Amino acid sequence: MTEQKFESFQQFYPYYLQEHRDPRCRALHYVGSTLVLLTTIWIVWQAQWHYIWLLPVIGYGFAWLGHFAFEHNRPATFKYPLYSLMGDWVMYFEFLCGRIGHRFN
Repeated sequence: MTEQKFESFQQFYPYYLQEHRDPRCRALHYVGSTLVLLTTIWIVWQAQWHYIWLLPVIGYGFAWLGHFAFEHNRPATFKYPLYSLMGDWVMYFEFLCGRIGHRFN
């Protein structure tokens, strides 16, 4: 199987969404992203910089659990780390704005 090459995030994002078809996987991504935001606010507010290492553990932990438990695929982070991180936040934003519902279109 040949690896796909993406020349832009715009090309990558449809692939990213296909890798997140299961609403349970997406829900775990949203939980992780929300906790990352809340933890970041807490770290900055309380100046607890020694907890910054928790951010990727929280974010990727929830996301990867969704992939391994529900999607049964390898997270795009391993092949496309920057695009995947961008995809996480775009998908989260689209969810918050109601563009991505509970079901995959």
